Amino acid sequence: MAEPFLTGVSPSRAIEGGRVTLVGEFGDSGVFPEVRIHGRPARAVFASPKRLTVIIPSGISDGGFSSISLGEATSEQGLELGVPIATGLHQVDNPLIDQAGNVYLTYSGTRGQQVPVSIFRVAPSGSRETYSSAVVNPTSMAMDADGRLYVSSRFEGAVYRLADDGSAEPYATDLGIATGLAFAPDGTLFVGDRSGTIFSVDRSGKATIFASLPSSVAAFHLALGARGLYVAAPTLSPYDAIYHVDFDGAVSIYSRAFGRPQGLAVASDGSLFVVEALAGSSGLYRARPGAAPELVVAGTGLIGLAFGPRGSLVVCSSDTAYRFGSLS
Repeated sequence: MAEPFLTGVSPSRAIEGGRVTLVGEFGDSGVFPEVRIHGRPARAVFASPKRLTVIIPSGISDGGFSSISLGEATSEQGLELGVPIATGLHQVDNPLIDQAGNVYLTYSGTRGQQVPVSIFRVAPSGSRETYSSAVVNPTSMAMDADGRLYVSSRFEGAVYRLADDGSAEPYATDLGIATGLAFAPDGTLFVGDRSGTIFSVDRSGKATIFASLPSSVAAFHLALGARGLYVAAPTLSPYDAIYHVDFDGAVSIYSRAFGRPQGLAVASDGSLFVVEALAGSSGLYRARPGAAPELVVAGTGLIGLAFGPRGSLVVCSSDTAYRFGSLS
């Protein structure tokens, strides 16, 4: 019998628990080779002569390029595993990466919980530091053109502007269950209220209703594109809409392809990326009009994501943040 060999991996990026499909020649005897990723056994959940679907094993702490072995032979093919840059977090709905490559992460806590540190900053070197303890239940973050950080509090229904020392001042209030944030080029801040309202906040902090959508059972995620806002408002339905809201406030449906969509981000080429949280399909997808979603990072429990200034990517589960290189 010919030795099994690997010709491709889909997707080529993953975190632990994610499902990836190996493509190649694996024999037709019904006995398939043991798969190891980074030297650890990977459990197969589907097997055929040309495809093996396996679950990324836990305990691979360093991430980066990881080898794939079939039986005793190590393939030249591999995949990129996310590098854990912070653990012990809580529900990072919306990480943020500044122009210097620093990653901002939240510890949101339970409703009304005042935690010792609510926002952390991770330097490009990987060092993690306390950034702020000033905001209760921080949920989403955005940075204005001047590099100032803004944070929503779902508990207080407010958005705060943070100083370099982590202190916070109220920027806008009475915003319902304030979650998603996104800045327009003219400095307007859009705020997603989980009950279904999108507010437009001017530079003075005055909020007006910009658009109304169905309410959500989780965070109301926003991302700004060239022609308006993308909005994820997950419900208990098997499939939810990704909405598009143009700059005049007109609402349309961009996609109905996702189950329990969560974090959104727009890459430098204008492509929309969506975290799908539905069990069995979870991961990060590229969404294009008229095309099937493309799975680009496999992983369970993902919630938020952010792109860096040079195309780097951070994805977050409910307790861990992972860094990847450029998706290009």
